[in-house]
Amino acid sequence: CFSPQAFDETVAKDNSLAVGYFQRGFVHLQLEMYEDALSDYHMAFSHLRQNPFIDYKQLGLRHILYAWEVLYSTAAVQCHLQQWQEARATLEKAVVWRPERRTAILDLALERVQDRLFLEPMQVPLGELFRPRKKEVEQLDSKDFLGKPKVISSIIPNDEYIGFEPLRPQKQGFYEPSAEALR
Repeated sequence: CFSPQAFDETVAKDNSLAVGYFQRGFVHLQLEMYEDALSDYHMAFSHLRQNPFIDYKQLGLRHILYAWEVLYSTAAVQCHLQQWQEARATLEKAVVWRPERRTAILDLALERVQDRLFLEPMQVPLGELFRPRKKEVEQLDSKDFLGKPKVISSIIPNDEYIGFEPLRPQKQGFYEPSAEALR
């Protein structure tokens, strides 16, 4: 059984993650929550930011999300909502975004919408969502991006301390600001 809760958490952590909205839209469609699915697909398309696709390999997802797939799935939801004209317009928009080798699937979808038949939405293949390869995870080492701390500026003359700590108690008379510094 699908649950949109995991995708809710994912989208809450990164609200620009188009594939998160895309997958949550699929789950909402499976649960017959059509308005939520339509909203998610619109968000996924907007987060593509006019790009024809986003490759998620850097995040450990061996999948490329294409704009035409998002639009196709949007049309599938519009069919369930009996919005046949909107579904046709969405598919015509998808034709502009599709790669040349995908012409047949969108042509068939346009015919199905013309005949008022439902479309099956696209989805990320099962088992592909955010599963990095085992060897990539095993080789992860912690990295020290900041390096060793060093004192750049101190109010104590000749301070050689390197590190972080709470304020150290001052010795009486060790450091006293001059009259000019007080002004």
